Amino acid sequence: MAMMIGAMLIAPGLDTLAKLLLERLSPAQVGVGRFLAQTMVLLPIVLASHRMCRPSALHAVGGGFLGLSLLCLNMALREMPVANALAIFFVEPLVLTALGALFLREHVGWRRCGAIAFGLLGAVVVLRPNIAAYGSAAFWPLVTAVLFACYMLTNRIVARRGDRLALQFWTGIFAMATLAAALAIGLAAASDPGLLLMPTGRELALFLMIGVLAAIVHGLIVAALAQVEAGLVAPFQYLEIVSATLLGWLVFGDFPDAVTWMGTAIIVAAGVYLFRREHRNPSAR
Repeated sequence: MAMMIGAMLIAPGLDTLAKLLLERLSPAQVGVGRFLAQTMVLLPIVLASHRMCRPSALHAVGGGFLGLSLLCLNMALREMPVANALAIFFVEPLVLTALGALFLREHVGWRRCGAIAFGLLGAVVVLRPNIAAYGSAAFWPLVTAVLFACYMLTNRIVARRGDRLALQFWTGIFAMATLAAALAIGLAAASDPGLLLMPTGRELALFLMIGVLAAIVHGLIVAALAQVEAGLVAPFQYLEIVSATLLGWLVFGDFPDAVTWMGTAIIVAAGVYLFRREHRNPSAR
């Protein structure tokens, strides 16, 4: 539990560093750099552990969803505070439950349907003041949540067939390829030279920090899941709002308003209920 708490408190640091990079670089370029740095950190670890495996089509599908979700998140972070974007993104577990019922035929009873509806109500509460403040950018975290839920759904299938470290490595590779393709399409469709800029020394250092932090967060999550059930530690992901708020205030001077906090509380309550019900009685959903 301590390792999972540590991972969740560190994770918003990745978004904070990304937001700093987005002050000059494009969302797609920041995404490519993020996964490139992560791959450079993970490659020697994967090789040393002798856990490298051949990639599959599902790795490519998962990587595509992951890359697109990060692109959408970067689009949001360019305009919004980290904590506000995360508050909207927290509907992801609810979306994942709904997608599991739709595509994996997982049974979802009326209690979980009610929790999903309750959580989506919280999303509406969070969206209203953020749309007023940031316009259409407030919808990007919602799109991110849907795409990341698709990535997690793919992971449910892939994780049954292979190693978690190899899974992260190959999905990162395909996510980087997806973002590179998006960057190439953007460069071909527009004459904006700002889509691809040479990183400064400061920006290269920020990318390196992202790669190291990503490896640490993943290592802590894997270590935690190796010792306890996922349903027991999953609710700790909502601790991200704590460090996201603190970092947003310290680095950018941002702080969510009361309505955003109220909507976040509704979303978190719905998510925790789903996690607890899954842990206590997986068959009676």
